Amino acid sequence: MSYRSGLITGVIGTMFCGGVCVAAWWVANSQPAAAKSEKPAPLATVTKLLKEDEINTVKLAPEAERRLGIETAVVERRSIRQSRTYGGEVMVPFGQTVLVAAPLGGELRVTPMGLPRPGSRVRKGQPILSLSPLLTPEARTMLAASRVDAEGQIKNARTQVEGTRIAWQRAKKLLKDEVGSQRNVDETEAQHEFALKTLEAAEARFELLVKALGEFERGTGAPLSIEAPTDGMLRTLTAQPGQVVPTGAALFEIVDLSRVWVRVPVYVGDQADLAPNEEADIVPLTSRTGAKSHRARPVEAPPSANAQAGTIDRYYELSNADEALAPGQRVGVSVPLKGDAESLTLPWSAVIHDIHGGTWVYEKTADHTFARRRVVIRFAREDVAVLASGPAAGTNIVSAGASELFGNEIGFSK
Repeated sequence: MSYRSGLITGVIGTMFCGGVCVAAWWVANSQPAAAKSEKPAPLATVTKLLKEDEINTVKLAPEAERRLGIETAVVERRSIRQSRTYGGEVMVPFGQTVLVAAPLGGELRVTPMGLPRPGSRVRKGQPILSLSPLLTPEARTMLAASRVDAEGQIKNARTQVEGTRIAWQRAKKLLKDEVGSQRNVDETEAQHEFALKTLEAAEARFELLVKALGEFERGTGAPLSIEAPTDGMLRTLTAQPGQVVPTGAALFEIVDLSRVWVRVPVYVGDQADLAPNEEADIVPLTSRTGAKSHRARPVEAPPSANAQAGTIDRYYELSNADEALAPGQRVGVSVPLKGDAESLTLPWSAVIHDIHGGTWVYEKTADHTFARRRVVIRFAREDVAVLASGPAAGTNIVSAGASELFGNEIGFSK
């Protein structure tokens, strides 16, 4: 091979090797770039993200606003106690049940006024039964002993009346001096009233025994009228006319339902969360938010509990002048919890619900203009909704006509 041909061969070989290297470098760098340029396709496409401050605004004509009856209220920051609802049972308070017994042995008869039926209302002094005493020496001895016992009961009852009267007067004086409580006044007043009723029953029994003993000593056996010792309802009648009963036999029972107690079994783990001396709300079991409730105050009663259920009983007292509550009736009891932190509040009538359970209100942003705002309800008490989040205090919101506005917004009304 000549020098010229060798030079040409070397140049061509060098150029070939250089081309191979350049091609390899281009392939190595061009493939990752192409891979990097390919982006994954999106799984979903949203043309416009909806923000809650961009929700439809309803603008009404003055005539439409007047026809819909739109009213507004202000969001307030108030201190409202949260409550917890339990099931309670209506019961007769201790001391409001009177059991009348036969003062001496004899035969029962119907009075001229007739025999009242159990469940009917009776008045103090109303004849219930008539008793014809048995004229035997044993009956006279028993009658005399009963008279002595009745005198002792009258003396004890008078002592109780005087003691409870002094306690009641002392409680009222302490309350006037701002060192006592209204609860103590109410409790001592109730004890005084119970002592008075006990004294009246003892005196009525004594008069009856005196009359019977006088008739017996004269050799006559005039029938004795067994009367109701107090106003109330005749709950039971355990003896019937024509029946011969011994001394002390139970005849009938009268119950006073003007005031009732509600027994509330509370889980022991909830005791620390409940306010101990706060009044509770008594509502029917089927009541809804905003339903009328009755206030009941806590009372002291003999302690009771249920070990199997793990509950402790609380007792509340309320007026029952219309006798709407019956003994044994089940009711709902809303017991307030401890704590009085302030929260945002607004009328319950201002809250509307969408189909998904969301809660909203309408804010008045300008004249005849209303914007829907989301709220989160912590709890509702009576006709007030307490918010966990919502418009700031002082915001004007629609309190009447919110449902009509919602219907206009979503197209249910025109």
